[in-house]
Amino acid sequence: MTDAVAPATDAPAARRPARVIALDVLRGIAILGTLGTNIWIFTSSAGMIGYLDQLAATPENAWMWSERVLQQLAQGKFLGLLTVMFGIGLAIQQGSAQRGARRWPGKYPYRAGLLLLDGLLNFLFVAEFDVLMGYALTGLVVAYILATSERAQRRWLIIAASVHVTMLTLIAAALAFEPARDNADSAPLDPNPYADGSFWDLVLFRLDNALMFRLETIFVFPMSIALFLVGARLFRAGVFQPEGARMRRVLMVVGFGVAAPLDLVVGIGGGGDLILFTRYGAAPFVALAILAAVAEFYLRRPRTGFAGARLSEVGRTALSCYILQNLIAGILCYGWGFGLAARVPESARVPFTVAVFLFVAVAIVIFAHLWLRRFERGPVEWLWNRTYRALAG
Repeated sequence: MTDAVAPATDAPAARRPARVIALDVLRGIAILGTLGTNIWIFTSSAGMIGYLDQLAATPENAWMWSERVLQQLAQGKFLGLLTVMFGIGLAIQQGSAQRGARRWPGKYPYRAGLLLLDGLLNFLFVAEFDVLMGYALTGLVVAYILATSERAQRRWLIIAASVHVTMLTLIAAALAFEPARDNADSAPLDPNPYADGSFWDLVLFRLDNALMFRLETIFVFPMSIALFLVGARLFRAGVFQPEGARMRRVLMVVGFGVAAPLDLVVGIGGGGDLILFTRYGAAPFVALAILAAVAEFYLRRPRTGFAGARLSEVGRTALSCYILQNLIAGILCYGWGFGLAARVPESARVPFTVAVFLFVAVAIVIFAHLWLRRFERGPVEWLWNRTYRALAG
């Protein structure tokens, strides 16, 4: 997440790989896409708790249906894309180590430890739905898997994917035999730290409910391992190279032709518990199709263009932008900031959420552009890199 490529610093310039534009653009898309999912959490007056309750609610008017459609368009796709991009990043770092005749995973555990610390701080002080902690642990496991043979890596991928599918199947069976539930809304938060609490109150609330807020990280661990390995395999197989044309076509046909329609129909029409199966079942295939489409686009059109340049800048400062977008949204929506989420009537929640998304997205795009005009790395990336070098020597 901190580098689009990780060339060996001790290798001659001629041996360093060219920066792949599509990688930066994809990181930018993934960062803004995760904002498209998470923004509904910020604009709920009850934060994460209210967002989860709303997912289970049956739409009663046009605004609620429009909310479900907008949520489903982003639900899981960009989480999956970001996960795959982390796997690609690992493959790039491994390739850099091999070109520099360095052991792998070598000092990568220092990187994983720093990412874990970043995630912990982000979880406590910015957003309880942080993904960095999970990626740190997954990356540490996958780094050692990548040091094994291709056959062993394929075996690990199959095992991880099988465990994930088995878990989804067991959940489906449990839901099928579960007694009918009362659809009444759960009791409101009292007190509500999102709307009425201070910054420190919200930190304590996250600590008190850490297990609940970290359940997704535990649940998706097998899926994350599988997607990390898929990303690494796709990168090594040439998905960003001209010879990967057939691979990209297959990914787009499966993702856009099969998974995307299924995801939208089930997610919008069913909602509730079925979102589990779209977010963690169909959505990763859509993510792979997005990756293939962007790779194909930039192979056919090597010029970055205005939109591509802005997305690539967000991608190059991905870690900074991920934290910053959550921080800005928190300032706008939570009680310790402007507290707008609690002031907006429910009937205006959808246009309010869209407006906040556009404001935050534009803000981080402008930040990334202005920052990179003067500096080579984002601020968090710079601090992360300096700390890593100090720890790893």
